[in-house]
Amino acid sequence: MQRLITMAWLGILAAVVAVLSVPETREAFKALTAAHPYLMGFAKIALLGTMGELLGARIVTGAWRLGGIRIHQRVLVWGFLGIVFTVVFPLFSFGVEGLLSAGLVPGSGSALAAAFWKSFFMNLIFAFPMMVFHRITDTLIERGELFSTWPLLTVWQSIDWRSMLHVVGFACLWFWIPAHTLTFTLPAEFRVVSAALLAVVLCGSLGFARKRSAGAAGAA
Repeated sequence: MQRLITMAWLGILAAVVAVLSVPETREAFKALTAAHPYLMGFAKIALLGTMGELLGARIVTGAWRLGGIRIHQRVLVWGFLGIVFTVVFPLFSFGVEGLLSAGLVPGSGSALAAAFWKSFFMNLIFAFPMMVFHRITDTLIERGELFSTWPLLTVWQSIDWRSMLHVVGFACLWFWIPAHTLTFTLPAEFRVVSAALLAVVLCGSLGFARKRSAGAAGAA
């Protein structure tokens, strides 16, 4: 069963890459994204984000786990984030274009500089709070409390902030700023799906953070 899940996971990832690589399917993807941005944002992040979630859990436990993890709730959370990303990318893109036009940041006329500043401000302002939100919802799902009144104070206190800051927080600087600089060099219709593919990496980093946290707790 573990091998079958691995093959299915890799097969879905390969299918996504194929859709984006073949000109005919790529044009259909672009048309759907333009016609239904929020729906496509939900679908792209829900699919790949959940795949990343499963990967992160596999990193922590050493085995794929599908049962007992409330996967439908995880799909909903990732889909919600996909809708948020659909707004956030143009928000920072248009905002930085305004800063460049006004001469408030250097690099006007350079596509690479524009991409860097868009990534820089998005990660500086948005990325870590989004990751904290994801950690909170992940904890709520584990407790079976996503659809009840959120005990935010209890959940907040349960988070290993040292690990979150050291692993996830620093990743915003050394990984996400360069990665999203590349994302912002892509056409607008591909930015959310790029974020969806990067979400797989995000879940991997969160998985390593949780594994490190669990290891530290066990050693203590």
